[in-house]
Amino acid sequence: MTPRIAIQEAPFDLAEETARLTEGRSDIGGLASFIGLCRADDGLAAMVLEHYPGMTERAITRIAEEAAGRWPLFGITVIHRVGRLPPGAPIVLVLTASAHRAAALESCAFLIDWLKTGAPFWKREELADGESRWVEAKAADDAAAARWTAA
Repeated sequence: MTPRIAIQEAPFDLAEETARLTEGRSDIGGLASFIGLCRADDGLAAMVLEHYPGMTERAITRIAEEAAGRWPLFGITVIHRVGRLPPGAPIVLVLTASAHRAAALESCAFLIDWLKTGAPFWKREELADGESRWVEAKAADDAAAARWTAA
């Protein structure tokens, strides 16, 4: 199983990605998905996401391979958008497929927690008043990710 990892400016299509992940398979019993959207908090006009090409894909591939080592997965898709995204725009898609729902759900949660804390993206908020600010790490995100290393 080779994870599908994509970093792109273009929007993604959930139905298309689900079909790609499950095509020709009859052994998948559980498919978990997560789509993260850009929220309009605190006067946000847009979120600008930056990354280092190559480095980001390698880091996400490593964590996807770790997920595949922890759970019996048949497929993983991680698509993360970059560039300027307005409120309501989809930012990230994670799909995991397994024979059983628990593995699909747990691995999807693991990947999302890691993406929030360990993926090499830089986020800048553009505000409606013309100001901008870099997004800092949140303790709640770190705590969510820590549950996967406690075991």
